[in-house]
Amino acid sequence: MRKWWPLTAVCLGAFILLVDVTIVNVALPSMADDFNASFTSLQWVIDGYALALAALLLASGSLADRFGHRRFYVYGLGLFALASLVCGLAPTADVLIAARVVQGAGGAAMFATAPALLLTSYQGRDRGTAFGVWGAANGAAAAAGPLLGGLLTEHINWPTIFWVNLPIAAVAIAMTLRVVRPDQPRTRSLEAAGRIDVPGAAAFTAAAGTLTYGLIRGGEAGWTSTEILATFAGTALALACFVVIEHRTARRGGVPMLDLALLRRPSFAGLMTGALLLQGSAFGCLVLVSLWLQSILGLSPVAAGLALTPLAASSFLVAALAGRHIQRLAPRLPIGAGLLLVAAGMLLLRTGMTADAGRTSLIWGLVVAGIGVGLATPVLVSAATSTVPPQQAGMAGGAVNTFRQLGMTLAIAILGAVFTSRTAAALAGSGTVADPAKGAAALAAGQAQHLLDAAPAQQHDAARHLVHQAYATGLDRVFLLAALAAALGGLIVLTLVRPSNRTAAGTHSGGTPAAPAARPRQDSESSPV
Repeated sequence: MRKWWPLTAVCLGAFILLVDVTIVNVALPSMADDFNASFTSLQWVIDGYALALAALLLASGSLADRFGHRRFYVYGLGLFALASLVCGLAPTADVLIAARVVQGAGGAAMFATAPALLLTSYQGRDRGTAFGVWGAANGAAAAAGPLLGGLLTEHINWPTIFWVNLPIAAVAIAMTLRVVRPDQPRTRSLEAAGRIDVPGAAAFTAAAGTLTYGLIRGGEAGWTSTEILATFAGTALALACFVVIEHRTARRGGVPMLDLALLRRPSFAGLMTGALLLQGSAFGCLVLVSLWLQSILGLSPVAAGLALTPLAASSFLVAALAGRHIQRLAPRLPIGAGLLLVAAGMLLLRTGMTADAGRTSLIWGLVVAGIGVGLATPVLVSAATSTVPPQQAGMAGGAVNTFRQLGMTLAIAILGAVFTSRTAAALAGSGTVADPAKGAAALAAGQAQHLLDAAPAQQHDAARHLVHQAYATGLDRVFLLAALAAALGGLIVLTLVRPSNRTAAGTHSGGTPAAPAARPRQDSESSPV
């Protein structure tokens, strides 16, 4: 049993890293009440974490290569724990958002180094077992997040969803220092290979950050306002700088954050598009659904967590039961079919979304979408690594996870803007709401009760129906857009991705190469979130 202690240390870090992606959704209404927070702030509570994770994942791998994987994993755990403490103590929404960004930075360090720790700790059949258990831990974290968040929020308070990370992180740090072998001294050639593409990482972060800010802020400030136009201009400039930097780095013989030449490979480009649209279409709507369950239907946090569980639970079960068999298929089939199933699930959610809908209207849509996620995610990393030269396998694996987190970040922003717009239009159409835009913002922030309290007593029933109808109208459009995005992703994958001349040698059933030829630091196991 002693040989599995390093696996336990890595799984503990994976659990708190990934549970924090979904655990927050159920607690958002409580946060909104405590901080009197706007929907924009609630979006940033989720997006700040996902954006930092996406932007820093590849750069974290380079840092880990230079300073040592065990050391960097421990630093990541410590930073994650410290940020979790601050999240729970945050006096304002702004402090909470800032702490979530720091959490994401720590999470990136943990996510980028975990595969390398397993690679150095296990060999042969034990290595495949270790990666399989780690993948199961990732899936279990995603499935447990909504329910755990509901239990802690309802029976204690929302800060405990962050504080629960502290003892787990402390145990993981102690175990890692005790049972994971120390980092080996690096040779000069390896130091050169591990040089950090700081300008590329900075440009990518600036582009992703300004784009997300513009999408979140646009509905409130106005899409043609000077602020938003300047923000999108900054996005274009940062993206252009990123392209120039990456081309120059590659031309000079360096190691770019992302070799843009890979995107000229149809299969690789199709897989990156699929990863981005899969994550965004399946998970981007959950923030709004969680707010609907609690602020419109009046469910408790625990009940809301249970209502959201079918998606992650079904994806976990499908990946666990069918993952090994899926690996035998051409990658475009499970990934493409998975995306099309996500689209079908979103359409089922849309069909059931009416003013009179209840939580049971979510079940089958979430189950079908979860099956799609469970089919697609186990093979994303191995498919990407099989489309590139062996020495770029680590970069390809890291790029998959970067695009996935970026997909969820952008989806939350885009779907939030669509929801607010459609809800405002529905409220305006009634002719009874003085300020539809302000009313839509209140609904999006989980403050439906405030609108009802402001209505005259004799109009309370009519106001309640209007609120339910307006929210359902907004979710209807959100589900439709998510379905279209997933369907588009499925068609792109089925069209562009072709069997590779080589397979991802040594892949285990979860889709992670057992021993990439180079840069194993970035080849992270695909998980549901």
